[in-house]
Amino acid sequence: MRNIILILLLQLMYVPMLTLRTIFMVKNMSFLASLFGFLESLIYVFGLALVFNGDQNIISMVVYAVGFGLGLFVGGYVENKMAIGYTSIQANLFNKNDELIDFLRQKGFGVTVYEGEGRDSIRFKLEILTKRSRETELLKYIDQYDPNAFIVSYEPRKFKGGFLVKSMKNRKFI
Repeated sequence: MRNIILILLLQLMYVPMLTLRTIFMVKNMSFLASLFGFLESLIYVFGLALVFNGDQNIISMVVYAVGFGLGLFVGGYVENKMAIGYTSIQANLFNKNDELIDFLRQKGFGVTVYEGEGRDSIRFKLEILTKRSRETELLKYIDQYDPNAFIVSYEPRKFKGGFLVKSMKNRKFI
C-alpha cells in the first residue's frame, strides 16, 4: 500500500514538472526548462522503478496512469495561476467606445484603435497587449463596457517596443 501511495505522489510531482518544462521550452525559457527536465527525469526513473519492482501488479500500473492524468490537471492549474507570458487581445466593436478606451488606458493597458469595414457597417478594432496575469481583468472590463464585443486572444512569443515595453522598463520589470 505504501508503494501505491508513493507512486501516486511521484506522478503528482512528475507530470506538473513535465507540463511546466514543456511550457518553459515553448516560451524560450531554456534554463528553467532544463532545471525542470533534470528533476522530472529523476522522479520518472524512480517512479518507474517502483511500478516495475517486485510483483508488478495491475493496481500499481493503474495508479501510475491515474497519477499521470491527475498530474496533467495539476500542471495545467499551476501554469494558469503562474500566467507566464503575454496575451494580445483584439476586441471588435460595433461602435467606437471612447469610454471603454479611456477606461482601459487609465487602468494601464495600451490600446490601439483601428477603424475597418465590416459586412454591414464600420467596425472598430481595439488591439491590446497585456500580461497573461491581467487577461481575465481585461476581458471583464471589455464585457462590462461592451458586452457585444467580438474578442480574439492570441499569445505572442516575441515583440519589441511599444507602450507595454516602455511601461515595464519604467517599473523595472525587464
